[in-house]
Amino acid sequence: MPVADHATYCRMLDNARAKRFAYPAINITSPSTISATLAAFAEAGSDGIIQVSTGGGEFASGLALKDAALGAITLAEYVHRVADRYPIYVALHTDHCAPGKVDSFLRPLIAETARRRAAGLPNLFSSHMFDGSELPLDKNMALARELLVECAKNELILEVEAGVVGGEEDGVNNEDAPAEKLYTTPEDMVAVARALRELGGRYMFAATFGNVHGVYKPGNVKLKPTILRDGQAAVERAFGAAACFDLVFHGGSGSSLAEIRETLEYGVIKMNVDTDTQYAFTRPIVDHVMKNYDGVLKIDGEVGSKKVYDPRSYLKSAEAGMKERVKVACADLRSTGTTLHSR
Repeated sequence: MPVADHATYCRMLDNARAKRFAYPAINITSPSTISATLAAFAEAGSDGIIQVSTGGGEFASGLALKDAALGAITLAEYVHRVADRYPIYVALHTDHCAPGKVDSFLRPLIAETARRRAAGLPNLFSSHMFDGSELPLDKNMALARELLVECAKNELILEVEAGVVGGEEDGVNNEDAPAEKLYTTPEDMVAVARALRELGGRYMFAATFGNVHGVYKPGNVKLKPTILRDGQAAVERAFGAAACFDLVFHGGSGSSLAEIRETLEYGVIKMNVDTDTQYAFTRPIVDHVMKNYDGVLKIDGEVGSKKVYDPRSYLKSAEAGMKERVKVACADLRSTGTTLHSR
């Protein structure tokens, strides 16, 4: 059962919280990126999270279809097939889903899990993210409450966000977001806990503390991890320690290791990793093309070299490059060697 069922996923998150580490949540788009991630987790002895964005789902469905839900289902089914060969647990998650895509992406995926459960099959996904940060907080939480009830009925965990992660990723551009939107206030964190805690479903919370999507040199992203500390303290004062959040760290590129590790002390149990693994996947492909230019192209009337323009020749290197970067993420987040899998 390496794709974690609900009880196992909850144990994973509880283990991370208790031991102050976080799981890398790796965005995938293809069998090659899935294989890189699974192999990395296995070599690191780390459980982890594999996630699909709406853009990743569209890509996986093919350029002719661009059906995000169909692509996400296809990728998830692939993970279910191959993950059983690896001695670690993975959870399947969907990344940022804006309000405008809830009915075309998120709800169809919840419905697919419900259909599978009715047929005696395991959940397709383990958790989903609703990103209502573009809405006023009251409207964000109203829709989050609806989705949390739907998820809880199917033993799915819901991730929510309040505040805005800056930058641009997967077609969502927050580069011009007001500065105050980049920092979730303690009052906002209390409001989120108040809105969700009585509904009975399990949830994770992506609070913002200056994090920015994209790629930046170290020092260019001005994080304030103490926002997480102060928000958790406000929630504990209002509702008790049991109400404190399982926190999610988005937009971590360019963050120092010290900043990443500091967030683990405040309850971060999941960190999204995408930009850095994209580069790690692409860099070996560029190296292959530049070293084999005359072979990958039919130039000057020649025929090239099938051995070097066969996609497998460079995708193997890409997979290996991404695998090594995921292992670095495990080490940075202190998840190396923490798997709950006994095999």
